[in-house]
Amino acid sequence: MTARQAEEPAELIPQPEMTFPALRAALARVAPSRLAEFQADRDSAFTAATQHASFNPIRIFQIKWAAEIEIERRPALAARYRSALDRANTLDRDDPRWRQAMDECLAVHNEARAAVTGD
Repeated sequence: MTARQAEEPAELIPQPEMTFPALRAALARVAPSRLAEFQADRDSAFTAATQHASFNPIRIFQIKWAAEIEIERRPALAARYRSALDRANTLDRDDPRWRQAMDECLAVHNEARAAVTGD
């Protein structure tokens, strides 16, 4: 184990509640560059919820962003995701390693989603 791994916390921040203010505050700490994207998604979710008279778009928004925050707040998970994403973005789609990289990206997202939904 390297000194960096020994010093790196398992979690940068506690898992936030799935409320808009808590998710926004957590995102501001772990990925502030994504706040504009968060706000745009929130606006779209509210618009869709209003148009369809359904809370489903809001719930989908909350789960999506809670999972994104889950990845970012856990350095080891974020490193796994970034490594797989880098491979997926640099390999040719015909290369079998591209599919492995995409599968790893999906596995990270599934792990994060399960952590926030309890599934």
